[in-house]
Amino acid sequence: MAGLQPGLADRLARAATHAWPRTATRATPPEAGVRAARTPDDSGWRVDVRCVLSEGHRALDVAREVRSRVLSAAQTHLREHHATDPVTVTVTVTGFIAKAPGPLGAR
Repeated sequence: MAGLQPGLADRLARAATHAWPRTATRATPPEAGVRAARTPDDSGWRVDVRCVLSEGHRALDVAREVRSRVLSAAQTHLREHHATDPVTVTVTVTGFIAKAPGPLGAR
């Protein structure tokens, strides 16, 4: 199982990367990221997702959707490797990015 963490983390990071350009206007902030690790008792996986949202998105809705998709991706990945370890996903919204202002004079 030691080889699973990098594969899972990379897979989740790639999935998040595809969504990021559609929701943000600048580079990924340092407070955003995906981390996957074995639980302290080695009974399963813990995935922590820290994300920054674009202004106008409801944090609760986005967090629920991200959690659902990450959990699904992690479980699929584990099944592909014949593992049945439980997965816990925590999503933390660390901030919001303001929408870029429109052209001068536009309302």
